[in-house]
Amino acid sequence: MSVLLLEAFCGGSHKQLVDLLKQSVEDCVSFTLPAKKWHWRARTSALYFMQAVPASSTYRVLFTSSVLNLAELVALRPDLAHLKKVLYFHENQLVYPVRKRQERDFQYGYNQILSCLVADVVVFNSSFNMESFLSSISTFMKTMPDHRPKDLDRLIRPKCRVLHFPIRFPDVTRFLPAHKRLRHSVRCDDIHARAAQSLVQTSGPSSCPDPTIHSELPGKILNVAGPQQSLKPTSVSPHQETLENQPVSRTYDDDDDDERGKLRPLHIVWPHRWEHDKDPQLFFQTLLKLKERQLSFEVSVLGETFTDAPDIFSEAKEQLVDHIQHWGFMPSKEDYLKALCQADVVVSTAKHEFFGVAMLEAVHCGCYPLCPKALVYPEIFPATYLYSTPEQLCKRLQDFCKRPQLVRQHVIQVNLSAFSWDTLGDGFRSLLRADSDMMSTEEHVS
Repeated sequence: MSVLLLEAFCGGSHKQLVDLLKQSVEDCVSFTLPAKKWHWRARTSALYFMQAVPASSTYRVLFTSSVLNLAELVALRPDLAHLKKVLYFHENQLVYPVRKRQERDFQYGYNQILSCLVADVVVFNSSFNMESFLSSISTFMKTMPDHRPKDLDRLIRPKCRVLHFPIRFPDVTRFLPAHKRLRHSVRCDDIHARAAQSLVQTSGPSSCPDPTIHSELPGKILNVAGPQQSLKPTSVSPHQETLENQPVSRTYDDDDDDERGKLRPLHIVWPHRWEHDKDPQLFFQTLLKLKERQLSFEVSVLGETFTDAPDIFSEAKEQLVDHIQHWGFMPSKEDYLKALCQADVVVSTAKHEFFGVAMLEAVHCGCYPLCPKALVYPEIFPATYLYSTPEQLCKRLQDFCKRPQLVRQHVIQVNLSAFSWDTLGDGFRSLLRADSDMMSTEEHVS
């Protein structure tokens, strides 16, 4: 096997990527640790892999996420030092939110900096992730009492590039209600047309990534953060005009309405990890305000639960019991996708997000996204879908509760193809070729 995949925390997006690479890239072998006790994985996984990975003369490339201390592993296993070492950042510990400043453990960020220094290529899942990491190194190192190293960011930056997390979007057509099936068809036609046009019009290497842009195709750049201020798309196809001009009563099948012909309540979904950094407090406070105003809505709270879920979840479940459609993690991917397809709006209240697979999966299932105007979101979502304050989030949801047809008729303007494996796969295959230098002069991040 020429590609050695190591994952010290094999769960969530980390597992998705490892599985996808194993399925799609030839000559891979993987060694992983379960997604438990993250802090211990970051501290000790190098020692585990030192013993678990057998020696082999066939290895050419080592690919790992930044949970592993790559510097420790290379020191413990000198036979791996000569490989092309690729470090992938799903998140970075320099700006990862902590509830109290004194809770930040210097070691985790320090490990990631060391790993970058020994890696040959450092890859980030978003421009936000890359820039927030590189720009924080100097400040982070100032927490050392003395003898601080200088200009580490200048040593690391030339190795860095952005390669978005690749998602293999499943076919969910069979789960979509009637109004979503029509929108889904229109959006897919539009995406395919834009991708084909980009292939024809764009050639040659791109300039370096900027936080306001993302890749349309490997090596190509598309600006998606343009001024889209209304719910109506800035440009509409004849199919979209037909959809928007239809009366509400004709937009839905009988199974989308109740027996008296009234619109079903707005269905809001929150598909994130049950942890403090996703700010469930803000989400539930917002829903309780909607409830106080006697607005109709349904809610599904999905996402993975770990050992200690914040108390707000059990409290909110009691207070919102009459509004709940789904509550809790769905181990079945099919059931999870069905739940997303039933929803109208997907909400993020995150204080930390370096990419956000769950939001993009929900958009694929026809959900209208509402995200903070911060973190990675402006890099991925047009301005239409961003809110700046909790008050703005509440106002948007209040309007949608009163007129759910606003979101049910809207053709979502998010270019999902830019984040699909079909678009990004060649970039990852090239990255994992020992004879391929991904860091050409044009791709260096200056």
